[in-house]
Amino acid sequence: MIMRTAKAIAILWLRDMKRFFRSPSRIIGNIVIPFFLLVSIGAGFGRAMIPGIKEGTTYLGFLVPGMLGMTMLFSGMFSGLSVLWDRQFGFLKEIMVAPVSRVAIVIGRIVSGATIGVFQAVMILIASQFLGFRFSLLVLPAAVGFMMLISFIFTSIGLIFASRMKDEQGFGLVMNFLIMPVLFLSGAFAPITNLPSWVQVASFADPLTYGIEGLRALLIGSSAIPIFLCAMVCTVSAVVLVLIAAWAFETSEVV
Repeated sequence: MIMRTAKAIAILWLRDMKRFFRSPSRIIGNIVIPFFLLVSIGAGFGRAMIPGIKEGTTYLGFLVPGMLGMTMLFSGMFSGLSVLWDRQFGFLKEIMVAPVSRVAIVIGRIVSGATIGVFQAVMILIASQFLGFRFSLLVLPAAVGFMMLISFIFTSIGLIFASRMKDEQGFGLVMNFLIMPVLFLSGAFAPITNLPSWVQVASFADPLTYGIEGLRALLIGSSAIPIFLCAMVCTVSAVVLVLIAAWAFETSEVV
């Protein structure tokens, strides 16, 4: 049973990887926007003195973790579209009747979506080197761990909504409605300490805030939230949302 579950997860992961790497436009499209923001905003305001940013840290350095978080947010939330496409073309029905649990199916989806999100974020991190951003390679494994947690969180959220919806256009509208508040409350573009106190309350309820601040602690050595708290919140959020996604998928209708 365990081997069958692991094989199902691996097959679904491999299928999604092949689909992703066979679509160059998808790869380029998801990387160009964050890189453009790094060039236009990060480099443009690179020497500006912004309150709340640690002295000696450039705005580009502050922005890079935010763009990594944004990349995984968009990639994860919209990963649910693949479920809607599979439902539309009948593939979802076929895998649902396979002799494996639905939990294995949703875990395979989440793992593949998280892998794609981390891959795109790492590409942004590499591209940022050409703009002058520098970080220690010693922290890269821990940074990738944070990226995985962020991707697990938002891929799970995308799958939760996809399991309850059948309309692709409606799904896109809901995702856009959720993404913007999550992104701008996370401190991706400006320090959360500069926000009004009532807005900071919403920021601290945003899991992306902890993911981005955790990446900042590792990559630039400065964070508004202690790194151990960031790791704890991201881990708990990822576990809870994966379980909710598994339950939502388990109780969803196939067609």
